[in-house]
Amino acid sequence: MDKSLYIAEKPSVAREFAKALKEQMKSFDGYMESESAVVTWCVGHLVTMSYPDAYDENLKRWSLKTLPFFPPGDEFKYEVIGGVKKQFQIVNGLLNRADVKRIYVCTDSGREGEYIYRLVEQEAHVTGKERRRVWIDSQTEEEILRGIKEAKDLSEYDNLSASAYLRAKEDYLMGINFSRLLTLKYGDYIKNALSLEKNAVVSVGRVMTCVLGMVVDREREIRHFEKTPFYRVIGGMDLEGSSFEAEWKAVESSDYYNSPLLYKENGFKKEETAKELIEKLQPHDKMTVSKAEKKKEKKNPPLLYNLAELQNDCSRLFKISPDETLRIVQELYEKKLTTYPRTDARVLSTAVAKEIYKNIKGLCSYAPMADRAAWILSNKSYEKIAKTKYVNDKLITDHYAIIPTGQGFAALNSLHPTAAKVYELICGRFLSIFYPPAEYEKLSLILQKEKEFFFASFKVMVNPGYLTAVNYSFSKNRDSDKKEGEKEGDENGENEGGQQEARVDDALRLKLAALKKGSEISIAGLSIKEGETSPPKRYNSGSMILAMENAGQLIEDEDLREQIKGSGIGTSATRAEILKKLVANGYLNLNKKTQIITPACLGEVIYEVVNCSIKSMLDPKLTASWEKGLTLVADGDITSDEYMVKLKGFITRRTDYVKQTDNRGYLNRCMSYVKSNYAGTNGKKGKAKK
Repeated sequence: MDKSLYIAEKPSVAREFAKALKEQMKSFDGYMESESAVVTWCVGHLVTMSYPDAYDENLKRWSLKTLPFFPPGDEFKYEVIGGVKKQFQIVNGLLNRADVKRIYVCTDSGREGEYIYRLVEQEAHVTGKERRRVWIDSQTEEEILRGIKEAKDLSEYDNLSASAYLRAKEDYLMGINFSRLLTLKYGDYIKNALSLEKNAVVSVGRVMTCVLGMVVDREREIRHFEKTPFYRVIGGMDLEGSSFEAEWKAVESSDYYNSPLLYKENGFKKEETAKELIEKLQPHDKMTVSKAEKKKEKKNPPLLYNLAELQNDCSRLFKISPDETLRIVQELYEKKLTTYPRTDARVLSTAVAKEIYKNIKGLCSYAPMADRAAWILSNKSYEKIAKTKYVNDKLITDHYAIIPTGQGFAALNSLHPTAAKVYELICGRFLSIFYPPAEYEKLSLILQKEKEFFFASFKVMVNPGYLTAVNYSFSKNRDSDKKEGEKEGDENGENEGGQQEARVDDALRLKLAALKKGSEISIAGLSIKEGETSPPKRYNSGSMILAMENAGQLIEDEDLREQIKGSGIGTSATRAEILKKLVANGYLNLNKKTQIITPACLGEVIYEVVNCSIKSMLDPKLTASWEKGLTLVADGDITSDEYMVKLKGFITRRTDYVKQTDNRGYLNRCMSYVKSNYAGTNGKKGKAKK
C-alpha cells in the first residue's frame, strides 16, 4: 500500500501532526507509522557545510596563501552532523522507501526550515517522489489539517530554498575567509597587546561583526559626550488656589529671540542670564492669557507583535534576553497557545481576519483576558477589522503577526511564570486592536508678561480605550511601570517637543478649561530650573534587536519603524543567536539584570582590527543590503548566480587588500586608547568604564 511521509523539524511537532492525522500510529525508533502514513522528524539541522579541509586536507592548516578560499567550481560539500547520524539514517531510509510515494515537508514555515529539509533531501539523494510543502501558522489541529490539504508542490518554494542556500554560503565564505585572514594577520598582535596566553582568533561574521560595530560606536559616543548645562525660567502660577507651572520660551517678540545666550529656545547657557530675565520681569504679580486652546487627541492601539517587537518589550518589562524570549514564544507555539514566532509581520492577513472571532472566543476561557474578549464579542468590534491598518496582505511575507490561537489552555499550568507573562502580553496586544483608541484632552496655555511668553501644556485621559486591554495582571501595584501605550518622555519628563505635559486633578482641570484670552493669572514666583544634556543611551538586548531589524537605526517611534522596514540586519530567526554568540565569544558584555549591552575589551580590539582592514563589515547599511539581496533571490528578482558573483568579488577584493597592507602602526595608536577604557587590559572580562 502506498504511503505518505510527513517530515517535521522536531519530535514534538511530529507528534502534533500524528495526532491531527487521527491514524492508528505505532511508534518505532525515530518515526511513527500507520497503514497509510509515516511521520518522522529531524532534530534541527541534520546536515551542515563541510570545512575547507574536506576539499583539500592541506587546508586544515591556516595560511594566507590559500585565501580567499572558494569551493572548486562552486560545488559546496555537505556532511551529516556527527551527533545526529542515527536520526539522519532513519530519515534517509524512510525518504527512499519504495512504498513512500508522497512526501509532506512539515519543517518550520520559513527560510531556515526550508533549508533544513532541502539539505536532508539532498544528502539522501531522493528521486521520483511527489513532494508537497505544508505551510502553517500555528500547531492547532485545524491549522495542521488545513496546511496538509492546501500543501503546494515543493518546487513553488525553490526561490526560498535558493535564498536559504545563499545565506548559508555567504555566512560560510565570509566567516571562513575573513576570520582566517584577520587571525593570521593580527592574531599574534592581539595576543601580545592584551597579554593573552595564545593567539586570538578573530571571529568575523556578516551580521555579528556589524552588531559589534554598533555597540562599540554607541559606547564611544557616550565616552566622548560632554554634558552641557542649561537654565530654564519657570513661572509658578496660582489659579484660584490651584497651582501649576509654565515655562518661558524665547519667541519672536522676546528680547532674547535668536540670542547667542540661548540654549535652544527655552533655556540659557548661563545662570546669570536667567537671573537677568527674572529681574526684568519684576514685580511678580500677574500674567495675561494670550492663548487658551483645548483639543482632543486620540491614540490608536499599536500594531501586533512580531518577534523583534516582542523581544524588545520582554527585555524592557521582564529583563530577559532575546534568545530567552524566543525560547519562550517557541514553547508557546509548540503548546498551541500562539502562532508561529519567527515572523517579521505585525499585521493579520485578510483570510485570518475573516475567522479571527474564533481566536477571540477562545480567550473567553483565559481568565486574565476573559472579560475583554467577551466585551469584543458582544460589541462585534472584530467585524470591521479587515478595513483597518491591522490587516494588510502586502506587509506579510511568510507569516502574519504573533497572536494567541485561543486554544491550548491545558498547557497553561505547565508554563514557567515568565512564560505565562509573555503569553498574557501577546494576548493583551492582540485584543487591544479591537478596542477604540485611547482619548485625551489636551489643554495648552500661552501666558504673556510684557514682551516675554510662558507656555504650559496639560494632558488628561478622557477614555482609556485600548489601554483597558493592556492592563496586565503582572503590572498591578507597580507604580514604577508605565502602562503599555503611554509614551515615555526623557529624564526631564518632556515630550518630543521639549515641553512638559503635566497631569492635573479635576479641580485644576475645570479652572483651566474656563480660561479665555485676556484672563489674568497670579504669579506665585519665578525660579530657575537647571538641567543638562544627556548622552545617548546604551543598547539593551531588546533595543538592539529593534536596531538590527531597522538596519542599524534605533527608532523609538513605532509608525516610523514600519515605514522604513524591509532591509534589516539578520532575520527574526537569527538575531537573538547572534547576540548570544557575541557575548559567548567575549566580544560583548550583557548585564543579565538590566539587559544592558556594552563592549568588552577584546571586542573593542577586534573592532579596531576590522575597522582598519574590512571597514565595510561594520556598516549596518551594507549588511542590510546583503540581507535585501537574499530577499530579492527569494522573490525571484535576481538569480543565485548574480548574487554569488557579487559575493565572491567582495570577498576577493577585501582579502587582497588585507594581504597587501599592514596596519600594526595604526593599531598601536588605537591600543592605548582602547585599554584605558577598561578595568582590566587583558582577557575577555574587561568591561567598559561607566
